[in-house]
Amino acid sequence: MAPTPRLSAHVTSVLLSYGFRPFFLFGACYAALAILTWLPMFYGEIALATAFSPRDWHVHEMLYGYIPAVVTGFLLTAIPNWTGRLPLQGWPLLILVIVWAVGRGAVTVSAEIGWLAAALIDSSFLLLVVAATAREIIAGRNWRNLKVLIPVTILGLGNAAFHVEAHVFGAADYGIRMGIAGILVLLMVIAGRLIPSFTRNWPSRENPGRLPLPFGRFDAAAIVLSGAALTFWVVEPFGKVTAAGLFAAGLLQALRLGRWAGDRTLRDRLVFVLHVAYAFVPAGFVLTALSAIGLVVPSAGLHAWMVGAAGMMTLAVMTRATLGHTGHELIASAQTQLIYAAVFIAAVARICAALEPRWSELELHIAAFAWAAAFLGFAIVYGRMPYGCRKS
Repeated sequence: MAPTPRLSAHVTSVLLSYGFRPFFLFGACYAALAILTWLPMFYGEIALATAFSPRDWHVHEMLYGYIPAVVTGFLLTAIPNWTGRLPLQGWPLLILVIVWAVGRGAVTVSAEIGWLAAALIDSSFLLLVVAATAREIIAGRNWRNLKVLIPVTILGLGNAAFHVEAHVFGAADYGIRMGIAGILVLLMVIAGRLIPSFTRNWPSRENPGRLPLPFGRFDAAAIVLSGAALTFWVVEPFGKVTAAGLFAAGLLQALRLGRWAGDRTLRDRLVFVLHVAYAFVPAGFVLTALSAIGLVVPSAGLHAWMVGAAGMMTLAVMTRATLGHTGHELIASAQTQLIYAAVFIAAVARICAALEPRWSELELHIAAFAWAAAFLGFAIVYGRMPYGCRKS
């Protein structure tokens, strides 16, 4: 039988029954809309009433608009499993959704309402998320998971710094790097636990043999050293020392991925896609290391991280979490596999657009439309998925 939704008596809306419901749906729709808006902005065909430059608006709404929505949906859905408490739902959840949505509007019309008002409205969302997450973890006495607050807090500080830097200097380079670093640390921590766990379940059940190594000291050391390399990169993105640190971090993350036995999960697409997504993490480190010494443009590594790693990983987690929490079989349907293929194409095309300028216009269009297809596809297939009955 399907798991019974854990609802408070006063919650009647399915959309507000779990954090993943509104934040995955609206986050996916916004991810597609923001990219479809950005493409004509990039070519000067439209303009928004934002105080940010076109590039900064695009980066901000991916880093601090879309990603926080998915992170919030994931945390609010995972925390009840960690603590045994009821999920945040009903009016408290609706308030968070409204604050996030108002923040998106405030950033878009910040030239009209003023940069400070937009900054205060937009920054309040992650502040509320940190407060809500801390409250639930502390109330459930689940102390070991308090560490997830660190990268979320970094993300919130990066958002505030982005607004100030963009206003004072006209561009938000430090705020961009700080946000990317926070997202990567969060991804390395969460994926480092989810991927080996899900991978272990598949071979143990279907194809006994070599199993992934669980999270251990090597993983912890790799995350700490990679975090240190990212911190140095945030402060000084160019130079041989930065390149050496980033390259070493890339090797460490590639070794982590190799320890997880991803080659044995090809038949289980819900698991295999996690490995493919994580492969963009070391790729991003290596490309960014090369950009630090002027061998490639910086956007190649940044898009490996954000389109490849973050984009593909969030879709992988969103699809799996939605299936699992609605009582459906954990199987990637043909539609789901098309979603994965689309975001993979978007990542490869966007990296190629940075590496090969002669074909950049075509590759940018391929990347934008493939990205939009992936996220709109998720919204259509998963956005209103009913509670089902998982086959035994």
